[in-house]
Amino acid sequence: MEKEEIAALIDAAASPHIALAIHLLFATAGRIGAVLDLTWDRVEFQRGIINLRLDNAKTRKGRAIVPMNAGIRAALKTAHDAALSDYVIEYAGGKVKNIRKGFEAACRRAKLDNVTLHTIRHSSAVAMVSNGVPLEKVAQYLGHSNVAITYQTYARFAPDHLQDAAEILDFVRIREAR
Repeated sequence: MEKEEIAALIDAAASPHIALAIHLLFATAGRIGAVLDLTWDRVEFQRGIINLRLDNAKTRKGRAIVPMNAGIRAALKTAHDAALSDYVIEYAGGKVKNIRKGFEAACRRAKLDNVTLHTIRHSSAVAMVSNGVPLEKVAQYLGHSNVAITYQTYARFAPDHLQDAAEILDFVRIREAR
């Protein structure tokens, strides 16, 4: 997804908790379960980090501790000031278990087809890799325990991926005139 589409999707959310969930998904590259499980005690404004990990890890999927960017910090501050529960994503003071309907409605309003909750995680990873973030850092951000998974999935989006191999295969050496 492009930046304009991401902004449109967040803006198209009809409810503040849906908008915050979508924004958190993009900013953390986290899975939906990690975002919906997030509690305020794991959002550290002073240190500027969001801890998606659970102490009693009930999932085999990796979860990361990620830094806040300015946009998500502002969104989280606003949500924290209005919080009625310990959960970051809440509705009427209770934990939100699923945002599928609200997310799909936001996608329709933003006129985005074939976008899923997992598309957000993938888009975040592609954005990092295509802007030159080393794959080792992307793996850590995604909570991958094995960097090979990140390489297999995202290396092709790196700006210089395979460029050295292409240069070796330049046998003709015809050059553009300057």
